[in-house]
Amino acid sequence: MIVERLLRPGFEALRDQFAAHFERSDEFRELGAGLVVFEAGEKVVDLYGGYQDPSQLHPWTGRTLTHIWSASKGVMAVAIAQLVDAGALDYDAPVATWWPEFAQNGKADITLDQVMSHRAGLNGFVEPTTTDDLYDWERITTRLAKQAPLWPPGSTASYHGMTYGWLTGELIRRVTGLMPREYISLHIAQPLGSDLWLGVPPGREDDIADIVPPQADLHPVKPNGIAAGPTINPRPDANTANLAGWRTAQLPAVNLHASAEGLARMYGALANGGQLDGVRLLSGPAIAGLVLARGEPRDEMLGERQWARGVALNRGGLYGDHPNAFGHSGWGGSFGFADPASARGVAYVVNRMGSALNGDPRARALARLATAQRKP
Repeated sequence: MIVERLLRPGFEALRDQFAAHFERSDEFRELGAGLVVFEAGEKVVDLYGGYQDPSQLHPWTGRTLTHIWSASKGVMAVAIAQLVDAGALDYDAPVATWWPEFAQNGKADITLDQVMSHRAGLNGFVEPTTTDDLYDWERITTRLAKQAPLWPPGSTASYHGMTYGWLTGELIRRVTGLMPREYISLHIAQPLGSDLWLGVPPGREDDIADIVPPQADLHPVKPNGIAAGPTINPRPDANTANLAGWRTAQLPAVNLHASAEGLARMYGALANGGQLDGVRLLSGPAIAGLVLARGEPRDEMLGERQWARGVALNRGGLYGDHPNAFGHSGWGGSFGFADPASARGVAYVVNRMGSALNGDPRARALARLATAQRKP
């Protein structure tokens, strides 16, 4: 059973599709999930259902916080775009402009643009790295500053699955004096009234949904030498999302926790010219810079993917049928995106992870219906 907190006329098919996912008989049967849509700055859909935990003792609520995996990257991309908008950063300038130590071992010319579009050649670690190492900000950023590129920067795109978070987060720290947790809270979450956290604060532990790891991918992609970086050293383990240390850490590429509305409010602003409820998140030119396509529509790890500056542009129906939609998805199915054509910002958060690396069937179906034209 789902809870329908808000459903404007014309979204009935979306509601029915969301409800149907709780009745599936395959690995994509929902345990718990939330779905929120904003249109032209107004919330028009607010649905949730299921449970926060596999034991089904704690029902999903409007306050449930979900680990959104790499959908976190879209939030970091907006944070960087804000700083570019303010003149504190420049996409075309070398990262070493603000982070001098980064110039070591042949990285002096790597630009912010290359980092944002996964073309920096730093998609993994050379030095042996454990999960516990990831909690130590200084250790990891120093490691990345010292490391040589794993492949020629700018030559191709290959998903910087974990390293993207420290590369962008350290730049935020260098130019603002704020850790990314504080920056996101002060400049994105609080102004928009978004329940969105990089590291869940004390007192919200009971609101966190337990992540259920995916089944083995039936159609696994064997990464080539370039793409292997995010899959080793350390090897990703979905169970880490349920560890207390992981939930409270700052891992900006992968461990933001959000309610469906919390993430949808950000994308609702982006789909509405950059503002929501009188709050200006980004200017029009800043949004245009954020969504500027970079390189060919191909990623060595993910396959067909057109990167912009930290967000993915819509190809192959990833975010509905409109080509100018953009956003970011997370491992297991969660996503957030903006669709300027319909002026809608959409977020779907889920705790039972699907196995598909690309194109979770639940996410694709919901994205299409969330942006479909409504009948008068």
